[in-house]
Amino acid sequence: MVIGMAVVALAAEPGSRTTLQAIRTLTNAEASHATPVAFEATVAYSRGYEKQLFVQDGAVALYVRTPTTTQYAPGDRVLISGVTQASFRPIVIGSNITLLHHDPPPKPEPATFNELIRAELDARLVTVHAMVRAADIVVDPTGVRSGHLQLITDGGHIEAYIDSGDEQALASLLDADVQITGAAAGKFDDKMQQTGVVLYVSSLQNVKILKRAGASPWSLPITPMDRILVAYDIRDFTPRVRVQGTLTYYEPGSAIVLQDGAKSLWIATHTREPLQIGDRVDATGFPDAHDRLLTLVDGEIQDSHVFQPIAPHPATWQQLGFWSSNMPVGHLYDLVSIDGQVVTEVREASQDEYVLAADGRLFTAIYRHPPGTDSLPAMKQIPIGTKVRVSGICMIVESSAINPGEEVPFNILLRSFDDLAVTAKPPLLNLSNLLILLVGLLLGLLLVAGARGWALDRKFRGQTAELAYIERRRSRILEDINNACPLAEIVEQITELVSFKLKGAPCWCKIADGAQLGNCPPKLIAFRVVQQEIPARSGPPHGIVFAALDPLTEPRPIEPEALTMATALSALAIETRRLYTDLRRRSEFDLLTDTHNRFSLDKRLDALIAEARRTAGIFGFIYIDLDQFKQINDRFGHHAGDRFLQEVALRMKRQLRTHDLLARQGGDEFAVLVPVVRSRAEVEEIAVRLERCLDDPFDIEGDTIYGSASVGIALYPEDGETKDALLKTADAAMYKVKHAGR
Repeated sequence: MVIGMAVVALAAEPGSRTTLQAIRTLTNAEASHATPVAFEATVAYSRGYEKQLFVQDGAVALYVRTPTTTQYAPGDRVLISGVTQASFRPIVIGSNITLLHHDPPPKPEPATFNELIRAELDARLVTVHAMVRAADIVVDPTGVRSGHLQLITDGGHIEAYIDSGDEQALASLLDADVQITGAAAGKFDDKMQQTGVVLYVSSLQNVKILKRAGASPWSLPITPMDRILVAYDIRDFTPRVRVQGTLTYYEPGSAIVLQDGAKSLWIATHTREPLQIGDRVDATGFPDAHDRLLTLVDGEIQDSHVFQPIAPHPATWQQLGFWSSNMPVGHLYDLVSIDGQVVTEVREASQDEYVLAADGRLFTAIYRHPPGTDSLPAMKQIPIGTKVRVSGICMIVESSAINPGEEVPFNILLRSFDDLAVTAKPPLLNLSNLLILLVGLLLGLLLVAGARGWALDRKFRGQTAELAYIERRRSRILEDINNACPLAEIVEQITELVSFKLKGAPCWCKIADGAQLGNCPPKLIAFRVVQQEIPARSGPPHGIVFAALDPLTEPRPIEPEALTMATALSALAIETRRLYTDLRRRSEFDLLTDTHNRFSLDKRLDALIAEARRTAGIFGFIYIDLDQFKQINDRFGHHAGDRFLQEVALRMKRQLRTHDLLARQGGDEFAVLVPVVRSRAEVEEIAVRLERCLDDPFDIEGDTIYGSASVGIALYPEDGETKDALLKTADAAMYKVKHAGR
């Protein structure tokens, strides 16, 4: 003990905290001054590759950010040097950790959900009784696999991360009653407010199964999709709570937002009573949290009619779209204002949207139409390129999880069109006003110097025509984006527009992981090249726009202005096209087997019939039904059945020609269109290949599965001149084979 105290004394700086208890007494304000620390403690949990460490000394525990990826074992006695930092509660940023010796791990404390959600046992080793609702494997960016459990306790829902990649063992925990031991931590929103409970568990040995599930979830009877609510059963004992704040947003019948100082809250409500924005109001409801978002549901509202308005907090894109656990100053649900430039505007049935650019990034300002109105209010028209100041509620985009250190796409919810204030008109309007003034001056000067005035007038008329041309081209590009024209064609139009604005300078665009479009000179060394990235709403840039200029000219303001216009239009075109392409593929392809679906098959079959009638041609149709597929599902499980379908589809694709089309009709039924054929014998030959490709057994996750199929064919127009007739003929032929004992 004397030696240990001496080591701590030598490691400690003057004025440092030398016990874990002394550090725990600090407030967040005190911890933010980076108070030096040097103390001993026992490891409760370590996750080296994430530099996370939970240490404990008796009933006092603390979270430490380690300087290296060294993995420590529970029970290791360590000497920690570093400084404090503000967080949910004070934490330590370690600069040096020395292993002293090994002791027994701290004794876990039995814990309830209420104790954990109140953070009464924060960072301590605890034991919780729970039922496992979900068990999955997550993969760290470094490739480390670990388990992720969703647990239900008597008080609520918690999560657990287990340092084990044993997928089979984790799957066996489904629906089991367990006693789980781990270090208690929390999930937080962008203001470091606790939104959930997390346990960090060293190994599967810390998960004790008290009672296994009565049956495997994959042995349950199939429930029709429209009848799943017959099993719905919730017993919710969450008490009602009351909050108070200034009303900053109101959507009748849907939601309100209250703000009180630096805190704000989204409240789901059914009330439609008149409420005054800016009034001080009370609200009651039931607390809820999903994906780090705190909310109140089933809210009831009482207006005090005391007017205490809140001024919008000025913010930048970085402040709203990025947050760090080291700086808990987020603005989710806050009333904010942000400056931006209008890129485009869209009217929808339920809302109006203005896409804006700020700090090289895009965000959307949304005005939701009042419910129950027969006619939509007139949309506030703002010319593209106008600079505006937007005030409203900061909301993250739906399905975007808030994770420290990541960009978070956000929207601004407008209360009314008054929240859109124009700060600067677009360049075209400013130049037009200037042109009017200059024309007036020129008319006066014409009395003195007619020739000079005529020359100046001609010069500015040319500038006006140039600006008008640029605006028409930009409007045409936006129309092409909305009309789903080819992306390459749109990007080439954008590069041509930039080239025109830069007096014919070559301009081109390099799409990330894609083509290079536009006019790129073969020898760039002879030019002064400027470039600008195409911003994305989230993730890496979509590409880069380039322009090659005369190396003897000095940089001009019009160069970044032209590239900014190009990158904004390109970003809108790329993101719109990717969304359209994804939706179209999902509508035409079966996601399991990556073959065409029934809808795509019907469309292609109709087109083939029309073409065959026009040219008096023929084509073949093959109907395939897998034999005894239900027995495969029953014996090996639905997952193996899905893998079997994928392997069958892959084998059949290899038997077809490039112009043949394979489609999954549904379940274990497939169909093939043979558009290029000269006789029935050719169709029969392809059908035989499809049958024979299933002769070899399938190796599905270590199981050997034998498969076969019954096949029927039809030839247009010999077996039918309509789609229904062909389907009926091929189906009948298939069933004849199946009943014959194939």
